[in-house]
Amino acid sequence: MKMNNKPADRFDWTLAFILLLFFLVSLFAIASAQTTGQYKDINSMPISFIPSQIQWYIIGCVIIAITMFLEPDQYKKAAWIIYGGGVFILALLFILPEGMELVARRNGAKSWFHIPGVGSIQPAEFMKTFFIIGMARMITKHHETFVNKTLKTDFYLLGKIVAVLFVPLFFIMLQTDLGTGLVFIAITAVFVIVAGITWRIILPVFVGTATIGATLLWMALYAQDFLQNKLGFSPYQFERIYSWLDPYSYSSNEGRHLITSLNAIGSGEMFGKGYKGREVYVAESHTDFIFTTIGEDWGFVGTSLVICLYFFLIYHLTKITLELKDPFSTYICAGIIAMIAFHVFENIGMTIQLLPITGIPLPFISYGGSSLMGNMLAIGLVFSMKYHHRTYMFSSDDDE
Repeated sequence: MKMNNKPADRFDWTLAFILLLFFLVSLFAIASAQTTGQYKDINSMPISFIPSQIQWYIIGCVIIAITMFLEPDQYKKAAWIIYGGGVFILALLFILPEGMELVARRNGAKSWFHIPGVGSIQPAEFMKTFFIIGMARMITKHHETFVNKTLKTDFYLLGKIVAVLFVPLFFIMLQTDLGTGLVFIAITAVFVIVAGITWRIILPVFVGTATIGATLLWMALYAQDFLQNKLGFSPYQFERIYSWLDPYSYSSNEGRHLITSLNAIGSGEMFGKGYKGREVYVAESHTDFIFTTIGEDWGFVGTSLVICLYFFLIYHLTKITLELKDPFSTYICAGIIAMIAFHVFENIGMTIQLLPITGIPLPFISYGGSSLMGNMLAIGLVFSMKYHHRTYMFSSDDDE
């Protein structure tokens, strides 16, 4: 029994191996994305993103090690401090004066901190995990307080879930970051389901939300004047929907990105053009549109293998979640599964016209420090839950 308590026996080697595979896929895809030569520095010299991505992965491994060291009870006790700290950092983007170099604007939005010697950091990527921790703590505490469930307590829980969501979502929408906002909403939807709220409440809420969404989509297509004059929408906000549904009619503007994405993936056909065989130029092919690089290089077979790798990751995370006995740890893992699954679905979906284009990277593959470190922080929590859960399980057996 003591042999099973060794750190090496409690470490999740399968999850570590999956991350290694993502690391290799990421390096190959980013290296290929650079072959078109569109990325140059101020001296017109080609830029290599590989060293930076390796650096971010190393930092991510350090984050996992630190995160895994702490026990779930410690996260539970500090949950509101972590959540509140994340909200404060989001608010700091708007509190700091406009002229400060610490705040970086991108596409007109104040979403980034510029840290000298480090680079640009997007706090919203970390807030996703902080939000999951806070939500898991709130739901766990609610169930501990209200042991006997009633319709009233479920309504109360739903109200608290919405309140915990509203605060970070408010600052995210101030950044006009629709993609990140949708991630928070998707995580919340999963929490509503796994929190055990009765379907007498969930079903009307979900149906009502779907109806509102479908109505807004219909109005964007057939009642633009009402949306502009009565609800204050701007014409440019409709272009993303139009370019999604009919990109070839908007090929000179919003639709151009989607058309090049479809051309790149389609040109890969079954087996692709081979490593660094890219011919179609796609903007941001090393970040948000890195799936087009994989599709053009390795075709249907390569993209299918990448999707299977994500299925394997989500399956493994689900298996861990079902093994956990502590409700707080279970909610943490469920939220992380929701976050990763939505990222994958949205990112791949937007490159093949299944969903509208949003600025969401492909987890563990797209280039970017904030996204990668945020995901590594989340995975570090899973490592922690699994690592310390096994300790408690064996120690309780010994006590018996």
